[in-house]
Amino acid sequence: MSAVAEIYENARGPTDPAVPVVPVIPAVPFADPRGDPFLRTRFALPARPATFLRRQRLVDHLDQARETPLTLVNGAAGAGKTLLTADWAAGQRQPVAWLTVEVGDRRPGVFWAYVLQALHAWGAPATEAVEPPSDATGVDQRLLATLAAELNDRDQPVILVLDEYDRLTTAEVTEQLEFVLHHAGRGLHLVLVTRTEPLLPLHRYRAAGELTEIRAAELAFTSEEAVALLELHGLSLPLHAAAALVDRTRGWAAGLRLSALAARESADPELYLKEFEADRSTVADFLLAEVLKGQPEETQDLLLRVSVLERFCPDLANALTLRTDAEAVLARLHRANAFVEHLGHSWYQLHPLFGEILRAHLRERLPGLEPELHRRAAHWLRRCEFLPETLAHGAAASDWDFAADALVDDLAIGQLFTGLRSGDLTELFSPMGPEARSPAADLVRAAGDLSRYDLDRGLARLRSAEEHLADDAPEPAAAKLSLALLEALVARLTGCPALAERAAEKADELRQELPAHLLDRHPELNALLLTHLGSARLWAGRFEDARAALTAAAGSPGGASTALPREDSIEHLALLDYLNGWPGRAERRVLATVPEAERAGLPRPSGSGIGQLVLAAVAVDRHELGRAQALLDETAQLPSRTRDPVMAAGRALATARLLLVRGKARAAVEAADPAVTAAVVSPWAAGYEALFASAAHLAEGRPDEAAEVLQGVTGDQPVCAVEAAAIQVAVGRASAAIDLLDSIHTAGRPGPAVTVRAALVRAQAAQCAGDTDTARKLVTQALLDARQERLRRPFLDAGAWIRPLLATPALHELAAGWLTPGLPRHGGQSRPESPSPPPPLVEVELSGRERDILERLARMMSTEEVAADLYVSVNTVKTHLKSVYRKLAVNRRGDAVRRARDLRLL
Repeated sequence: MSAVAEIYENARGPTDPAVPVVPVIPAVPFADPRGDPFLRTRFALPARPATFLRRQRLVDHLDQARETPLTLVNGAAGAGKTLLTADWAAGQRQPVAWLTVEVGDRRPGVFWAYVLQALHAWGAPATEAVEPPSDATGVDQRLLATLAAELNDRDQPVILVLDEYDRLTTAEVTEQLEFVLHHAGRGLHLVLVTRTEPLLPLHRYRAAGELTEIRAAELAFTSEEAVALLELHGLSLPLHAAAALVDRTRGWAAGLRLSALAARESADPELYLKEFEADRSTVADFLLAEVLKGQPEETQDLLLRVSVLERFCPDLANALTLRTDAEAVLARLHRANAFVEHLGHSWYQLHPLFGEILRAHLRERLPGLEPELHRRAAHWLRRCEFLPETLAHGAAASDWDFAADALVDDLAIGQLFTGLRSGDLTELFSPMGPEARSPAADLVRAAGDLSRYDLDRGLARLRSAEEHLADDAPEPAAAKLSLALLEALVARLTGCPALAERAAEKADELRQELPAHLLDRHPELNALLLTHLGSARLWAGRFEDARAALTAAAGSPGGASTALPREDSIEHLALLDYLNGWPGRAERRVLATVPEAERAGLPRPSGSGIGQLVLAAVAVDRHELGRAQALLDETAQLPSRTRDPVMAAGRALATARLLLVRGKARAAVEAADPAVTAAVVSPWAAGYEALFASAAHLAEGRPDEAAEVLQGVTGDQPVCAVEAAAIQVAVGRASAAIDLLDSIHTAGRPGPAVTVRAALVRAQAAQCAGDTDTARKLVTQALLDARQERLRRPFLDAGAWIRPLLATPALHELAAGWLTPGLPRHGGQSRPESPSPPPPLVEVELSGRERDILERLARMMSTEEVAADLYVSVNTVKTHLKSVYRKLAVNRRGDAVRRARDLRLL
């Protein structure tokens, strides 16, 4: 076997990958220009440890790179670039010349002597025409030209790998290398493995399509690769845990390997990899030695100071260092792959692990400085209107007055109620102590209390803020507008429409004093104000005024920032529709909020939960009692159920209806009381209380008391009035019932819940008077109106008088298939036994995958069978099912199928 063949076999043979491949170099007549013998280890392929993971996607990329004359493998220390390239080189079927660059190679003669020796050692020697350099400080241009010409004449290109090329910083050597590469044509394929951007004119190679680049993003391990790497270290980690580790390390090869080695010594490796302290690990040793300590003192100081920041730009870094050189330093660190990542537009961030280690190092080297750095950052960020970061750093500096002022001055206090950042803001301000005494601090405390429905404490802090603002700076318009918002919320929670009106008027005046761009940035403020105003008006029974405010809130701009108040206002509008006798319209409003709420990432049920209560009440009217109970159960733990009067009354209404239908009249009476303290009595809540009390008296055989209780019910509440009229006619007071019906007035056309019950009351009165023809005509009209809405309860509640009429052929046909099987047959009430009729079209948006799953549920397939049939995981099916349940407002698969059929989705 020839020397070259032996070298080749050593480089690629099936030997232990942990053993370095050292080429057998034939005897040569010269040493390097300094007279020192060549260091053969510099020509050896680096050893791949037993835990090395071959990543085929990167090997394939390097194979494809042979189509271009230049390949750049550029990554940070420990990114795995050297081992990757060595593994690829060992697998090539043609000689690969390998040279590990050292600092001494900055001298041209030394560098080219080593390049020629690398070519010679790996079987691609130059001819005698290429005379080795004898001067360490320079090379003859003839040597470079001859070498380039010889390479250009080769039938097969020579692959030359220059590892650790970042050590070569001499412009003269770089120019010479570029000359040879350019003139060698297809005879040379150059691979540069480097931490930094080489001085070569890469832009020209990119433009010509002659450059292949493998950079940090591609070198980073994927979650699947991390699982495989950890297995080589004897660790078995689920994919989700590996993904978390990859996220923390950014897929950094050395970080993964060092963490794995340390985890092997832990009793619980998975827990260790999840919670290990970077600053107390071998990762810290690596980064401090390879990155931080190699930097100048000024650069180290900058890195330590910016470690308190999630992201930073040169100006912000200068504010923390009190210097002016951050722009050049950060650009150099990024080019050097020194774990400073460029985010674009002059913004940077530290690698997460590097940041953790630097923060710990900062506390050791400069104790006590961290709060001051946070304070400087907070003030700079506030000037530049970066509110979230301003608040975070203000809190980290424990400068609570500053943080609260920033939140209030930006008009962002509404974000404590919008569901998107409310949790984060509440947590951020939770450590704020009594040392914060500004009006803004009081406002933030009050907002936090009111967001938790702690009305007593919230009111006390609101009064304190109001007193401070009276004596504050001459133009605290933002604080006063924030105060108006909180007063509107208090008005809503105390059922006080007069206070809500005053707060809204005050807000309108204050808006004139504030910059338009600031108001435009926070549309949630006005949306919340209008929603609170509309809710207070609704409680007071001022339905049309409430509708005006709520409609304006529902139409607020702002996308995700106003998603929650818009949803809340739409659900209030749905309750208005229900109270006016339009159950189908109410249902459609509620269901239409689901897709947008999901897109905004809001929980379900979100906001006050009024929408779920409306759906529950509609379900009772349709005699879907199981669904009604499930919807009520969903809202059972919402804090608003006992503090928000409208929510409490809505819950009382739906719960009492359900209990009454189930024959629990006395329990219904107890449930009908909203049990909230309000400044004014709600006419519709009181009306429903009277209805349930009257129904209980009637059920217990006290007709006179039943009629007496209804004296306060008027035509101003249409649905209450028709139900009261039904009780009046049931106790034999037909005349009073008709008078009550005649007193009903609505702003527009009455809804079917009104017209159906009104027709049945008149029909019963006519039947009792012996006018069967009129009764039949009225029942016919009631059936026509009710069928579209699937209103079964009015007929089930009507009693025995209606059964003979429904048995007639014409009416039986109108009732068949949706009502008739559900009528009582032997006295009393029973549940309907047939499926629901086709409903009016309801706009529920299901994705294609959700429809696929729903169709398979209808075929009685199990979750596992659905997953197998659709080639997805069981968890994926379950995730889609949860979404389907939310959109259809159900809790069980059977209910979902029935509901989908009702809505013509199946």
